[in-house]
Formats: sequence, C-alpha cells, structure tokens
Amino acid sequence: MRSLNQSSKQSGFTLIEIMVVMVILGLLVAVVAPNILGRGEEARIGVAKTQLRNISSALDLYKLDNFNYPSTEQGLEALVSKPSGSPEAKNWNKGGYLPSVPKDPWGVEYQYVSPGSEGPYDLYSFGPDQREGGDEEGADISVHDLN
Repeated sequence: MRSLNQSSKQSGFTLIEIMVVMVILGLLVAVVAPNILGRGEEARIGVAKTQLRNISSALDLYKLDNFNYPSTEQGLEALVSKPSGSPEAKNWNKGGYLPSVPKDPWGVEYQYVSPGSEGPYDLYSFGPDQREGGDEEGADISVHDLN
C-alpha cells in the first residue's frame, strides 16, 4: 500500500515548476520574437528591390528595341503586351519583356511615370506603409535608390 501512495505523489509537476517553465518560455519569446519578426519586413523590401531591378532591365530592353520608354499611359503593361498609342512600339518583341507585371510584396502595383523624351522614367513602390512618401521603414522604394 505504501509504495502505491509514494508513486502517486511523485508523478506530475508542481504548480511552481510549471510557472518557472512558463516564465522561462516568456523570456525566450520576448528576446527572440522581435529579431524574427523584423526580418520579414527586411525580406519584403529586398524582394521589392529585386523586382524593381528586373522591371528596370525590361524597360531598358524595351527602349533598345523601340527607341523610347513606354509612356505613363501605356504603363508597365507595355512590357507584357504590345501597347497602342504614342509613342508607337514599332519593334516590340513578340515574346514581350516580362511574363507579367508583378505587384510589390505588399500587393500594390508598382508606380511608373515616364516624362517622355525629357528624361528618365520614375519607377517605385510605396513600400511597407503603402502610401506615397514616408521615411525610414515606411519610405518609398525607388529604382533610383538601388545600389
């Protein structure tokens, strides 16, 4: 009889042991979580920069073939299907320049503005805050800012 009572008292954890484990787990989460969560936004910014480089390269190929960049009205869709309107794409590549126009990692279309023959185009993402402007983590990501 005595061995039965002793074994039942020794099984399981005390409330204090469980609370100590919970405090340790809480401290680990408090230290590790900010480092892991911050990396997700950095990764999305990296993806946006890569996509901007790819779109910029496609725009340069478009210009080599057609002697100008697509107009703002023709937009980035001119890299996927032959655009109509001015300026005419006389030597447009039948396979296109991109398989599709990607959206930025936050699900918003990239912004493209072409001043025409006056100068280079502007290509950017509104960034993490999905609004024009912003600073630091919420800043727009422009093709002109890439290294």
